[in-house]
Amino acid sequence: MVISNDINSNSINPTTFQENMCTRKVGQNNRRALGIINQNMAVEGRYPCVVNKRALSEKQEVGEKKQADPIHRPITRRFAAQIASTKQSGVEETKKSNLGVSNLNEFGQFIFIDDDEPKSTEDQPVDMSPEQTEAMHGEPDQMEEVEMEDIIEEPLLDIDSSDANNPLAVVDYIEDLYAHYRKIESASCVSPNYMAEQPDINEKMRAILIDWLIEVHDKFDLLQETLFLMVNLIDRFLEKQTVVRKKLQLVGLVAMLLACKYEEVSVPVVGDLILISDKAYSRKDVLEMEKLMVNTLQFNMSVPTSYVFLKRFLKAAQADKKLELLAFFLVELCLVEYEMLKFPPSMLAAAAVYTAQCTVYCVKQWSKTCEWHTNYSEDQLLECSTLMVDFHKKAGSGKLTGVHRKYCSYKFSYTSKYEPASFLLENNPL
Repeated sequence: MVISNDINSNSINPTTFQENMCTRKVGQNNRRALGIINQNMAVEGRYPCVVNKRALSEKQEVGEKKQADPIHRPITRRFAAQIASTKQSGVEETKKSNLGVSNLNEFGQFIFIDDDEPKSTEDQPVDMSPEQTEAMHGEPDQMEEVEMEDIIEEPLLDIDSSDANNPLAVVDYIEDLYAHYRKIESASCVSPNYMAEQPDINEKMRAILIDWLIEVHDKFDLLQETLFLMVNLIDRFLEKQTVVRKKLQLVGLVAMLLACKYEEVSVPVVGDLILISDKAYSRKDVLEMEKLMVNTLQFNMSVPTSYVFLKRFLKAAQADKKLELLAFFLVELCLVEYEMLKFPPSMLAAAAVYTAQCTVYCVKQWSKTCEWHTNYSEDQLLECSTLMVDFHKKAGSGKLTGVHRKYCSYKFSYTSKYEPASFLLENNPL
């Protein structure tokens, strides 16, 4: 059977079918053509795949469900069945090659009819209830929601974008620079047990020396880089050279002199160092110790200290001045403590930033950006961080209070008066 060409002239293109169905009803010509199709179907009755669009009674209420014809399936169900069978496209292509006649239904869709043999009940699309159809269409939405939840993650910030036009920030190779620092930082570390090789001095004497030098450093108004390099020079020298007790203060003064020559523009003169030592040493003593120290260290002053890493990690944390001062306060407390030598400089810096954030915000905070740039997870920092909190609690008591007094001033915004992050000690007792 061939359908009249009048249908083709009034048919709707499949691509605009949904749009036209939403904007207007099927025209009178289509209804007339539909009546012709239905009459032919009643006579011949051999095309079960052709849709019989039955007109709704005018008296039928909105929402009333009518019994579907078992031969002529509703459009929505047949469309759902077609969607479900799209995965078998290869089988359908094979079947289409053997089809005889192709017709258009009243909606302009092609209906392929096989004249040779009727379709068996096994080939019929499975009738699906509206509930099953809704569930089938609902599953992709649910899957999409789950996938979107998995995709949404904390963004990794580009901390160097704001310095793209600043030549001093060396944005082009800053990552390579810090990768090099990490590679060589182990060479700047000392053994955490080196004091056992010193017969006349111990870790308590070292703590007294550094606590005093921190105050001297502040009085001379030197750079922060100078302080960290000075402590590093002292530890590296004491690890390799045996020193008697009466020469320990001289070692500290000479270490400060060398650090100033490396970092500062204006360097304290030797006479000033002799005065602050209450003239315990002569100029000759200072120069001889300076020669011994630089030879023992093989003139290696270019080492990555905690200061180098701390500046980078504070930038990753987008720290303000308050957070920056607190992080430096915590790191300087660690400089005095001999037991903190077991941690590399990068970990001390990362733990200081983490502890400072916990102190300021009163909650554990470690962003993905901080973890990326520090290469330390929150769990890796907990041991070092809890020790810092303990030092913070004891900073104002005892004999060694140089760091606390330094940061308990207007110059450093009274940073040492912050309440320690004691909640870090609850789950991680020392």
